[in-house]
Amino acid sequence: MLIKEMRLQRIQRLAHEIMYEINSQEEQKQSEDLNFVIDNLSRAIGELADPFGCYSLDYIEDKVEKSYFMLIKKFNN
Repeated sequence: MLIKEMRLQRIQRLAHEIMYEINSQEEQKQSEDLNFVIDNLSRAIGELADPFGCYSLDYIEDKVEKSYFMLIKKFNN
């Protein structure tokens, strides 16, 4: 159970960093890249919102990590 909690905390931290980065940018990002980020985060949220509580932590991590690296790493270079 501790590993699951650690993974969820990491996902939460990445999501918060993504929100911060999006809101702190003065220049407008390319809409295609933002659409990619939004699509991945929407898929992760949709997975977590399963009413039966059946979700794949691997899937959620994958989508949040892809969003994070697209936004943070690409736009900060």
